[in-house]
Amino acid sequence: MKKALIVFAMFIAAFSAVHAADNVVTVYMPSPAGLANKLAADFTEKTGIEVKTFQGTTGEILARLETEKANPVADVVILASWSDGLSMKNSGQLASYVPEAADKVVPGWIDQDSMLFGYSASAVGVIYNTLIYPELNADWAELASPEYRNDLAIPDPELSGACKDFVAGYVNTFGWDTFEALAANGMIVPGANKAALEAVTTGEVGILIAGVDYNAYSSMAKGEPLFIYYPASGTVVNPRPAMIMKTAPDMENAKAFIDYLFSEDAQKMVTEAYLLPGRTDIEYTNRSTLDEIPQIECNWDEMMEISSESAARINELCER
Repeated sequence: MKKALIVFAMFIAAFSAVHAADNVVTVYMPSPAGLANKLAADFTEKTGIEVKTFQGTTGEILARLETEKANPVADVVILASWSDGLSMKNSGQLASYVPEAADKVVPGWIDQDSMLFGYSASAVGVIYNTLIYPELNADWAELASPEYRNDLAIPDPELSGACKDFVAGYVNTFGWDTFEALAANGMIVPGANKAALEAVTTGEVGILIAGVDYNAYSSMAKGEPLFIYYPASGTVVNPRPAMIMKTAPDMENAKAFIDYLFSEDAQKMVTEAYLLPGRTDIEYTNRSTLDEIPQIECNWDEMMEISSESAARINELCER
């Protein structure tokens, strides 16, 4: 009898452990960290499903996925680069799903095979220190003028997904002349988005090329001497793809998390983080709206083909 009770207790413990494991979703998410934490906490409160997160840059997330290829961990992956999401799709890593509220999503922010879900978006612009330049509205190419020499920075596009997509979109449309001229004018690469923004906030340089807009709006709200604009020739609005991994250990929880990202509550959190919402019916007044941003017409398939090579070339051009 005692032995039977021990075996039964072991069975119950094992069943409980499996059940607990099933009540988890593992999500890899880029910045802003405050948004990731709020989304995770709210989803758990609403569903009872625990969210385990890994937060990092797009480059860091992709590197982690590579190391875990033999033993997949992630259920949902969110990147700050649509082109990198397309690369994951083309390599067969993603599952297809039609999320709730799909009919309310910004047109084009769900791919035709329903594997990339643009639950939010950012754009890059020119961020400048207003103590150095009280006003600035130069187009991208005009920033190669001598008056801005050695006063330019750009985020590392091999680490920043948003910058990476912009470089690919700009080069695919206009070629390399502008970036070559900016590099010749002394443009530096301080690091990923955070380090690049710090360089202009502290006045190390006066101008940040291809700075991520939500970082600028957040810093401006805190009183930093910064301003952002989108040059007239256009920028890339970059949907941030949330994706379900084909190897997701908890597939049903992954689908539930994608549904949650397009809920009204989650979308309002997106706007509070100064990102563009993925739904067309969500109002926001704390930043430029999608219609107010001049855009480069993006051919995402062509951009995907050149994005990694283009990002690496930026670093090569700016090496001094």
